[in-house]
Amino acid sequence: MKNILFSLFILCFTISTKAQKVFSVEYASQADVKVFVAEYESRADLVVYKVDYESRAGKNDGNWFFVDYASRADKKIFFVDYASQADVIIFFAEYSSRAGWKNKEKMQFFY
Repeated sequence: MKNILFSLFILCFTISTKAQKVFSVEYASQADVKVFVAEYESRADLVVYKVDYESRAGKNDGNWFFVDYASRADKKIFFVDYASQADVIIFFAEYSSRAGWKNKEKMQFFY
């Protein structure tokens, strides 16, 4: 019984501390999520801040770390040309405090 509880605890902890590491793919068919970069924060579903170190990446809070290899990414994204093609519209913020979801209905795409 203790082993089961311990295993469940480890599983929950692992899921909740998963960093938001992303990789930009070349083709839409390779992507988990298609994103469009908005010109204005008010048009975004998600405000993203690009962190410099993997350890600073967030869970699903808009703090992204771009990895060099697809195998290291939590999500593979493809940047589309039009908002109508996107699953999620993002805006790149200059400060980490601005990062976060504006449209929480779209959070499902990054779980």
